[in-house]
Amino acid sequence: MTTLPAAGSLRPTRTETHALGPVEVTLQDRDRTRPFLLLHGGGGVATMAGFADLLAERTHSRVLLPTHPGFGGTPKPAELSSVTELAGVYVDLLEELDLTDVTVLGNSFGGWLAAEIALRKSPRVSGAVIVDGIGIDVEGHPITDVSGLSPAELRSFSFHDPSKAPVPPGGGTGPSPDVRALIGYTGPAMSDPTLAKRLGDIDIPVHVLWGESDGIAGPDYGRAFAAAIPLSKFTPLPRTGHLPQVETPEELLGALLDL
Repeated sequence: MTTLPAAGSLRPTRTETHALGPVEVTLQDRDRTRPFLLLHGGGGVATMAGFADLLAERTHSRVLLPTHPGFGGTPKPAELSSVTELAGVYVDLLEELDLTDVTVLGNSFGGWLAAEIALRKSPRVSGAVIVDGIGIDVEGHPITDVSGLSPAELRSFSFHDPSKAPVPPGGGTGPSPDVRALIGYTGPAMSDPTLAKRLGDIDIPVHVLWGESDGIAGPDYGRAFAAAIPLSKFTPLPRTGHLPQVETPEELLGALLDL
């Protein structure tokens, strides 16, 4: 186990690796009591780490931020090949950690994953937050295929203000999707034609938050996502694209806590 300082905090962030059968999950644990499980999208754990720090510091919550197996160079067994299977891994992780009253929050692919975790009906999960999720098919509102986009095009689709896209140390183009790792779970279509119907079986409160300027999956797609879930609330986020936790984290936090 490695202990690293959390940004802007004197309290440590623990980074641990948990073996769950054949699957290893690398997990950042910001321990502040009330548990949140944060699930990153195709851009990797870096797209969620800053918001994890903000959530932990502002709410004194315990914030868990795993790296999905196969992302960021982490190992992934061949038999782990679907979003539903990955959801089962995270339910097992909550069992291992003996957590209760967990809120699961996911962005983009992580939003799809949060929905699949909710469908597992674990008594350890009390609520879910889907932030600009993907995974359903909505007639007339297809998600944008990011695989062929240039870095500039990706920024324009992902951000209300592309100048807010973070630039990593040493230059570069900011967060970009790990398409190979993503397709390893979602398949080339990056959707599940059964998901929209299955969302009707979710029986916990779900808050669906959506950037009004999302060019990957637009607000009408988000409204359809929320409409498919019985106990859902839909909140649009103005001046925000596909990655609210990166572009407008304060607004996302405020909407998250305004329940």
